Amino acid sequence: MRIAFFDSGLGGLTVLSAAMKELPHEDFLFYADTLHVPYGTKAKEDVKSYIHHAMETIMKEEVKAIVVACNTATSMAISDLRKAYPIPVIGMEPAVKPAVEINRSSGKRILVLATPLTLKESKYRDLVRRVDSMHIVDSLPLPELVEHCEALNFDQKVMNAYFTKQFESFDMNEYGTIVLGCTHYPFYKRILSDLLPDHIRMIDGSKGTVNRLIQVLSDKDLLSSSGRQDVKLLNSCHSMEYTEKMKKALSIYREREIEK
Repeated sequence: MRIAFFDSGLGGLTVLSAAMKELPHEDFLFYADTLHVPYGTKAKEDVKSYIHHAMETIMKEEVKAIVVACNTATSMAISDLRKAYPIPVIGMEPAVKPAVEINRSSGKRILVLATPLTLKESKYRDLVRRVDSMHIVDSLPLPELVEHCEALNFDQKVMNAYFTKQFESFDMNEYGTIVLGCTHYPFYKRILSDLLPDHIRMIDGSKGTVNRLIQVLSDKDLLSSSGRQDVKLLNSCHSMEYTEKMKKALSIYREREIEK
C-alpha cells in the first residue's frame, strides 16, 4: 500500500522529496488538484469542497496514510479529514515554533512567508499566539509565488526582482529566520539564500511533517522494511502534460537538495 501526498499543485513535492529520502522502502502516491490550483487565494468554503473531493479520489487508491502536503489545506480542513477517514491523516503547519526556539536568544525577528488564506486562518493565528511570547513573528503573504512555481519559473533575475519588491518594506538585518510557510516556496530556497543576508536561515515544515508521519506509521506497525521505492503521480485534470511537469519539478528539487 502507498503513502499518499496531496496538494493543490507542485508544492507538496517538496514534502514528498523529504519522505522519499527518509523512507526508501515505501511506495508513494502524489495527487495534485490541478483543476483548482492555487488554493491560497480562493474562498474558504470553495477550498474545503475541493479538498474533500480530492480526498475521495485518493481513497479510491490503495493507501495506508495521507499527508496533506499543503499548509492552506491543513489550516482549512485537517480536523474534518481526520474524522472522515479511517487511515492516518498527517497535516502540516508553518514552522513557527522551531523558528521561535532558534531566535529566542538572538533577538532577531522571524518572517513567515505563506499564502493569504493560511495567514488569515485562526489555526495560524492561534499557533503564533501560542508560541510567540516575545512578539518577534511577522507575516508576509506571497500569493504570486505559487503561480511562479507552477510555471516552473526559476529564473534568478526575474525572481530576484520579485523578492526584492516583496521585501522592500522590511529591514532584513532585523531578521534571523525566514519560515517558508507554503510547500511551493522551498523551490526558491537557493534563489532566496543568494539574495538574503548570510545570517538569515530558512526553515520549512517538511522535516517535522515527515518525522510525524514516520512516528504514526511506526506506532501502527505500518512501516515497510523492504521493497523498492515507487512513486505514482496523479492530477485532477488527468493531464499527461502536467504529470511530466510534476516529474520535472520533483527532479529539479531533489537535485538542488543533493547539491546543498
